[in-house]
Amino acid sequence: MNLKNEKWDIQDFLRVRSEVLATWKTGNSPLLNLDVAVKYLKTIPREKNFALKLEKAKKEGRTYVQPRAGVATLKEHIALLQKLEKAGADFLPSTIDSYTRLNRYDDAEKAINESEKIGRSLLNGFPAVNHGVEKCRLVVESLDVPVQARHGTPDSRLLAEIIHAAGFSSNEGGGISYNLPYAKSVSLEDSLYYWQYCDRLVGYYEENGVSINREPFGPLTGTLVPPCISNVVAIIEALLAAEQGVKNITVGYGQGGNIIQDIAALRSLRDQTEEYLEKYGYKNMVVTTVFHQWMGGFPEDEAEATALISLASTVAALGKATKLITKTPVESIGIPTAEANSVGIKASKFVCNLLKDQEFVESEEYLEEYNQIRSEVDSMLQNIYKIGDGDLAIGVVKGFAAGIIDIPFAPSKYNAGLMWPARDVKGAIRILEFGNLGVTEEIKKYHKEKIEERAKEENRPVSFQMTVDDVTAVSRGELIGRPQTAGK
Repeated sequence: MNLKNEKWDIQDFLRVRSEVLATWKTGNSPLLNLDVAVKYLKTIPREKNFALKLEKAKKEGRTYVQPRAGVATLKEHIALLQKLEKAGADFLPSTIDSYTRLNRYDDAEKAINESEKIGRSLLNGFPAVNHGVEKCRLVVESLDVPVQARHGTPDSRLLAEIIHAAGFSSNEGGGISYNLPYAKSVSLEDSLYYWQYCDRLVGYYEENGVSINREPFGPLTGTLVPPCISNVVAIIEALLAAEQGVKNITVGYGQGGNIIQDIAALRSLRDQTEEYLEKYGYKNMVVTTVFHQWMGGFPEDEAEATALISLASTVAALGKATKLITKTPVESIGIPTAEANSVGIKASKFVCNLLKDQEFVESEEYLEEYNQIRSEVDSMLQNIYKIGDGDLAIGVVKGFAAGIIDIPFAPSKYNAGLMWPARDVKGAIRILEFGNLGVTEEIKKYHKEKIEERAKEENRPVSFQMTVDDVTAVSRGELIGRPQTAGK
């Protein structure tokens, strides 16, 4: 494998494809013949095509909602999604189980059989690879809205083949966002290669008249991720996908908590993704955005959790996100029921509908934040291209190894882990320790001053304890992890 950011030759793709399809028995399905798959996908109504519905939402300025959900058996999974559709979900997921994410299809098979025996899912998601194209098509055909696979898989090549041939018109993930936050020992060279394959598959469908959406996973570790980090990763994965022929891309951002920073991050992500795609020659691209409701610790109280959900919905609507990924009032307890998931959908959709015609006023504080995020993203991307001698894929591998780009709290040994975040006095996420992050001295000075302002107000030194306090603050009903003595 000689990794570089270059579109795969079709013959190389087909050669590797034969190996991918041979990795599990459901890869033998005649429905995976590309001509057969293309023909089937062209019969799916436009309103059930993820890419086309997102494009329509963007033109209308609407924020649509989508939950997370998935169980082991086909019958129960369909029933679950039908309940969520009835609750008002505009898009539906098939959250994939952990065994499939690790390519442990034998273990998933055993769990499916046991789940069917006891009438209860023993998996934390839907094992699409094991069910195969035929059964996955039943999922699509039982619903009236588009379906997407959501997972966390470093090597999702066979999964991508099966879900797309079945009519799932969107696949979430990327070589960075579905590796470093999820895995410990998968190299970036490998995961970027695997996801080049997934994107080349989508590129093939695009070349044959079928629109399919791709969505990098925006929140990453979901814990105090500075906007510049998540935005850089999303833009990188959009550029890598576009090189392989992807035309419809949804870039995402996870709620940070400071409303002005969140809206600035979401809008700058949209703007810079479009600008970088244009800069590097990718034409006729459709870029949409997704906002993820709070990914950290949730309050145990259901009323407080619903309030947090509603706050996120407000930000998504005012930030003009194309899509909102919802949570539930029982998020702190475990995997939610269909009923709890429906509450999250309804609360989120109600807020988005109320705000759909309202505009967020671009204050001086907003513009400062917007421009600051843009400058940080530009600085890191410039350094990533530089260390890769102009090749983005190579730059990503070398950049993470050098800590030029660094994801907080990522478990991967291929992530430097030298950069630490903390909130400022207004709750915006700043950078406490930079490590080797590829940003200018002016940017470092900006963050240092913001952190020092908080330290002065709280009458304590700048330290990692701020980070620790901030991680658990929201679950206690606060945004900033103040010392217990602060304000007394």
